[in-house]
Amino acid sequence: MPTKKPAAAKKTVVKKVIAVKKTAPAKKITTAKKTTNTKDEGGLPLSVVIRRRIEAQKARFHANDNISAFIEPGELEGLVDEVAEKMQAVLESLVIDTENDHNTQNTSRRVAKMYVQEVFNGRYVVQPTLTKFPNVSRLNELMIIGPITVRSACSHHLCPIMGRIWIGVLPSKESALIGLSKYSRLTEWVMCRPQIQEEAVVELADMLEKKIKPIGVAVVMDADHFCMQWRGVKDRDSKMINSVMRGAFLKDSNLRREFLALIDRK
Repeated sequence: MPTKKPAAAKKTVVKKVIAVKKTAPAKKITTAKKTTNTKDEGGLPLSVVIRRRIEAQKARFHANDNISAFIEPGELEGLVDEVAEKMQAVLESLVIDTENDHNTQNTSRRVAKMYVQEVFNGRYVVQPTLTKFPNVSRLNELMIIGPITVRSACSHHLCPIMGRIWIGVLPSKESALIGLSKYSRLTEWVMCRPQIQEEAVVELADMLEKKIKPIGVAVVMDADHFCMQWRGVKDRDSKMINSVMRGAFLKDSNLRREFLALIDRK
């Protein structure tokens, strides 16, 4: 009788289970970008809101006008944001790949800040305070301030206007006097707008006449226009020189000659 084979020992397989502690995924750290609302509660762009305020007062808002009275605190930052959005659209329409071109990735915002906070700043901020002093010594001799370096922009092409200004003042014994630096501050405020040179010097002369009330005021501006040098005829040597003479400078040819002769030496 055959011998019965003993049953093979049952192979026991022990599975080693390793418990892995599940950890929550690390939170992505993002830097919050501070943004300002570019629209009001009704969804209108901030520029439209400001424009409607101006139109409600039947005021003018040409390129060379100051509109600071219609801008509320904090709105300039919102205006920068809105201009940046629209400038981005301009770059895209010029077929510039701002996503992959490292040189233009933030150009739209840089340009927006440049226009609102620097180049056209004279449109959006109030006139600088001009501290006036009484003419105690009763000065009534010719004063010349300059050359004051000026930077503006042509309102036709938004190209730079770079030049110099000389200011002549003949005070009366009753005239107010202003600090020397104030001439530069007022000049910069007037020039930081898109405009044409002929109107800019007239506006500056008007303001000086109103503030100081002198016997006479004269303004001469000599400037390079990049709308001629950079484009168009591309004439690098042409300059524009124009002058405004008021009061004694207009009536007294000797005073006018003295002023022009003295600035010619500069």
